[in-house]
Amino acid sequence: MVTSAEHAPHFLPIPSADAQASSRTLSACIADAIRAAGGWLPFADYMDMALHLPGLGYYSGGSLKFGDLHAGGDFVTAPELTPLFGQALARQIAQVFTHCAASPEPTLLEVGAGSGRLAADLLQALDALGALPERYLILELSGELRARQQQTLLAAAPHLADRVTWLDELPETFAGVVVANELLDALPTHAVAWRETGLMERGVVLSADGGFAWAERPAHGALAAAMAELDLAAPYESEIGLAARAWVGEWGRRLACGALLLIDYGLPRHELYHPQRNRGTLRCHYRQRAHDDPFWWPGLSDITSHVDFTAVAETGYAAGLEVLGYTSQATFLINCGIGELLAARQQAGGEQALRASGALQTLLAPGEMGELFKVIALGRGIDTPLLGFAHGDRRHAL
Repeated sequence: MVTSAEHAPHFLPIPSADAQASSRTLSACIADAIRAAGGWLPFADYMDMALHLPGLGYYSGGSLKFGDLHAGGDFVTAPELTPLFGQALARQIAQVFTHCAASPEPTLLEVGAGSGRLAADLLQALDALGALPERYLILELSGELRARQQQTLLAAAPHLADRVTWLDELPETFAGVVVANELLDALPTHAVAWRETGLMERGVVLSADGGFAWAERPAHGALAAAMAELDLAAPYESEIGLAARAWVGEWGRRLACGALLLIDYGLPRHELYHPQRNRGTLRCHYRQRAHDDPFWWPGLSDITSHVDFTAVAETGYAAGLEVLGYTSQATFLINCGIGELLAARQQAGGEQALRASGALQTLLAPGEMGELFKVIALGRGIDTPLLGFAHGDRRHAL
């Protein structure tokens, strides 16, 4: 199976021989799926296989994903930068626990826990706040990531590790707090295009050289309806996250009391589908480098797209959840007292204080993660304003 490696940007490192072999095996599986589908596969299905095919997909394979380039990671998430992120988030979680009147013992559920760093930080921070939940649930489908999460927890918080339980699917009913950091952007998204000939769904076909290529078909059903609502002028390419909407909607029947805290990069609809953003937001990440070729060595790069936070809010509301707040990551963390946490760290002095200061710059600066990342809270049965949105709430912008 040929990949599109020969067309890759020159700045991408050459994958190892083992990584290339794994990618070729995955590519052969995707090619079989394309043939079985009649020669054309929706991009959402391609992305799902590239990221999640057992044993071969990006998140289910054996390579490291999270962490800096020196450690072999492809990208760095907020929890990897500093424990201050988890400590600030813990303050918001503790407040929800206090005001979830329908459940005397609320639970914490993290969906897609990455390296396990956030879980370790949250458990320790909640313990320090006197708000430690009896159970910390992690929904993680990747066996490789589960193993890494277990190792992280045993190393960082061995006295709390026995509170953690791994799930294979969402619980039927739940009371407490659901945390999802950089989850929605990696759910399979539909690639779409507005053309002079009509509304088109972009899919994947086999190219003449045996690799993969884009091809379009008329959109239909729920996807066409979602596209029609946007009323964009052709030509225009973008993405519509039907899977993210479905995931949020599921919580309408599952959440008895509590809140979803969703942290991701994205925009409200009127900004996401701006005329100047006419090539979409689909991006790939490999070894700390971003590129825009999802067919380059499938399974070796992360594939993401920006979250439509207006759609998240609308879906949650339609499912019976209240939109409790929406703001930038910087504003949320400041409201949760991350500045105070840094000041306490600086009083102790030393190299850790210097690293924390640098990490906070990345988390809060508008040109870094501070503005690019947003936080939205959806919930039920919460009768008090949430700490993280006390100032600078942007629900009006959705």
